[in-house]
Amino acid sequence: MGTMPREPEAFGEHVARILKRHYPDKSVELAGPLDLVLSGKHLGLENLYRMVLHEPDRGVELVENYLDRLIEGDSLSAMPLPLSVAKPRIMPRIQPLSIFDHLDREQVAHVPFVNDTVIVFVLDMPQMTVSITVEQMLRWGLQVDDLDTISRENLDGYAPDLQIQFVDSAEGGRAAIVSCQDGYDAARLLLDTLHGRLAPELHGDFYVAAPARDMFLALTCDPGDFVDRLLDRIQREYRRLPYPITDSLFVVTRDGVAGTVAA
Repeated sequence: MGTMPREPEAFGEHVARILKRHYPDKSVELAGPLDLVLSGKHLGLENLYRMVLHEPDRGVELVENYLDRLIEGDSLSAMPLPLSVAKPRIMPRIQPLSIFDHLDREQVAHVPFVNDTVIVFVLDMPQMTVSITVEQMLRWGLQVDDLDTISRENLDGYAPDLQIQFVDSAEGGRAAIVSCQDGYDAARLLLDTLHGRLAPELHGDFYVAAPARDMFLALTCDPGDFVDRLLDRIQREYRRLPYPITDSLFVVTRDGVAGTVAA
């Protein structure tokens, strides 16, 4: 085990050196403090940086594992995987629009969502997830709406015995926490059964916070003091956790999910 530099620019330089040492055949250059260009493709390092800050004593180990999965994932994405094999592994993820600061929007299979986010799609493999590109989608003869439907159906069956923890607050509000830590906690906002399952416990329509990929918190829409207190926590987690999504709340109704960010 080893530590990594805490200063972003030095962190990026150290990651570049590790990449060059482990993969000398790859071209690696820094385009910014937390922005690498790996064989012509931008690789944002902010999530990796946050992961290492969260567990600094495992810094080098986390970086090496992350890079190994990244290289392996690139290799898998180039393989002609048949739809019959891929279909049960297609899963949704909610991502911030800012992913397109470093990715070509035209190459990423996605659908628009609320609160300045999009839904992207991944192949859930045993040790990693692999992003689905538009090229791969068309190779399967699918449209993005097909991916959306397939991924939501797979999400419904991914953890059929989903455990939900309910917490009552002193202010009179109530919260529901999902913490499977399987990479799809925030994505459970997309479950078709979500309103039916939580509305009776949360007194009707409710808010959901998904500040990062591995955090899902549903809460009653009142009282205001309760919502404000949790919103403050959510904003702190959004700034701290790896794979941030949004510090805004989603509104879940019988008719679907709406955002609290003005369109």
